[in-house]
Amino acid sequence: MKKKVLALSTSPRRGGNSELLADAFLAGAAEAGHETEKICLYDQNIQFCRGCLACQKTKRCIIRDDVEGILEKMRRVDVLVFATPIYFYEMSGQMKTLLDRTNPLFPAEYAFRDIYLLATAADGDESAMDGAVKGLEGWISCFDRAKLSGVVRGVGVDSLGAIQTHPALLERAARMGRSL
Repeated sequence: MKKKVLALSTSPRRGGNSELLADAFLAGAAEAGHETEKICLYDQNIQFCRGCLACQKTKRCIIRDDVEGILEKMRRVDVLVFATPIYFYEMSGQMKTLLDRTNPLFPAEYAFRDIYLLATAADGDESAMDGAVKGLEGWISCFDRAKLSGVVRGVGVDSLGAIQTHPALLERAARMGRSL
């Protein structure tokens, strides 16, 4: 069955290591015949959530920025892929800001079921990603029909493009994409 796959690259760095993992995942998914799209948050205007909770009634945020279009795409896809660099043992601030702004999805009809996390860190220990995994699992727990289906922990990569010296990590992301 052909699936719609949306990757959300949350790195502030164009061509960053986590974005390259997302590209590999999407290439694998496309190879398997799925429809793919990538949104890079560095190209988006995203403000912080104001905590007003108006969206719980209206299913729409009061803030007019690029999040409205992102949420509509998120709502309609079968698979969500979050790609993030790890900063101070946690997801990027850009990813957290986006997750906070997804409140309008909570009361809405959403199609996504499978969620993947692709994370990269300078730290060489895979436990460096535990905070980001736990944070994403907390978000997923608000969506009864969704589950964390896979995680790629890209450790030991810090400089721009360093993930390319770890072909096994890129292949793991591509294999995940092919297996959808």
